[in-house]
Amino acid sequence: MCHPQNNPNARQLTLEILRQIDRKNSYTDIALNRGLNRNNLNPSDRGLCTALVYGIIRHQRTLDSLIDQLGKKTAQQQPPDLRRILHIGLYQLRYLDHIPPSAAVNTSVDLAKENKLQRLSGVVNGILRQYIRSSQTNQDPLILPSDPIKKLAINYSFPDWMIETWIKQWGETTTEQLCHWFNQTPTLDIRIHPLKTTLDTLTLQLTEAGVNVTPVPPFPCALRLQGKIGAIATLPGFREGHWTVQDTSAQLVSYLLDPQLGETIIDACAAPGGKTTHIAELMGDQGTIFACDRTPSRLKKVQENAQRLQLNAITIIEGDSRHLTEFMDQADRVLVDVPCSGLGTLHRHPDIRWRQTPEKIRELSLLQLEILTQAAQWVKPQGTLVYATCTLNPTENQEIIETFLSRHSYWQIETPSPNWLFSSFVTSSKWIEILPHEQDTDGFFMVKLKKG
Repeated sequence: MCHPQNNPNARQLTLEILRQIDRKNSYTDIALNRGLNRNNLNPSDRGLCTALVYGIIRHQRTLDSLIDQLGKKTAQQQPPDLRRILHIGLYQLRYLDHIPPSAAVNTSVDLAKENKLQRLSGVVNGILRQYIRSSQTNQDPLILPSDPIKKLAINYSFPDWMIETWIKQWGETTTEQLCHWFNQTPTLDIRIHPLKTTLDTLTLQLTEAGVNVTPVPPFPCALRLQGKIGAIATLPGFREGHWTVQDTSAQLVSYLLDPQLGETIIDACAAPGGKTTHIAELMGDQGTIFACDRTPSRLKKVQENAQRLQLNAITIIEGDSRHLTEFMDQADRVLVDVPCSGLGTLHRHPDIRWRQTPEKIRELSLLQLEILTQAAQWVKPQGTLVYATCTLNPTENQEIIETFLSRHSYWQIETPSPNWLFSSFVTSSKWIEILPHEQDTDGFFMVKLKKG
């Protein structure tokens, strides 16, 4: 990676970050943040680099299909850097309106020359100019197959199995709407700390700092930040603990749990602490919350969040929730927000679509059921448990709950009361399933269970 004294431009840094993702299997957000922090790009170049990295990972399959159709060699026959340089050029041509086509071509050719691919710079020039010529005929240069699964998968850049799962669940029209939504640039939702500030006060402070802020009704403590935001930690009120980053659908989970002042609450999978701290705020920071997680580094984030928000009701418990036996029949309410495939957050984490597989999800579902089964034993008679995931996959959602209930007859589903908040969400008589394109928020599944 380059250092500030040898500072690359946005496209060169993009290539270097993509190398980290390819060769070291780095997560997109981590590789991007590391690259930006090590290089002193101006704000415009930082924005371009961010758009290129996230956009290329998000649209990778579409871009690969274009290259395969326009070129003469497959990815296996090309140097990895050449394929990534073509991604950089094609992404600008296809998805960025503010980059002149000539600039996209010329900078990509220069990128090839600067990275020891001078002999192949003509290939870059030829493929990109062929794309421009094809697109000028008012026809999409991308040729799609007739098979509905592959057609959606290539056009919107998803693996076939994911498209097939969603089509079985919701049909082609809803699946296409989902895919389109997941390929949009995400907004940022925050949750104000009602013990520290008010929605109106924070709105004014952020607006005066030049941030585009809108409320997110019916959520009483949510604001949505759009456009250029800058570094989170430098925004008004963050260091003082007046707010935290949390998507509105994740906020809904704690409202469904409905913690009451003075209760004992256990968060079975607490890290990094967004829901744990929300529970504390809803309780007026009066009660006992045990925040459990098996990973010390992640628990540290819970502790840091609690300290920044100045919440005292939270006690950190290190350990695997499947094996914690000291809580039997002790909790008024338990939150089981299990590790999941994250398919409801693909707009924020585009590389999830390439990392997850049906096999990994089957393994996750076994873990999820084990955690739920153990955590259910922590609940007092007549107590409450909320099971939640940020995924859109029946194997991790409905099937887990149905299996659990079939084995535990003294538990039953409790339908949320149609109050000011839950009436705004489409709920079945059993559970809440949030489809992102319908609610303009992360995809989520949650269900409230009552112990007999």
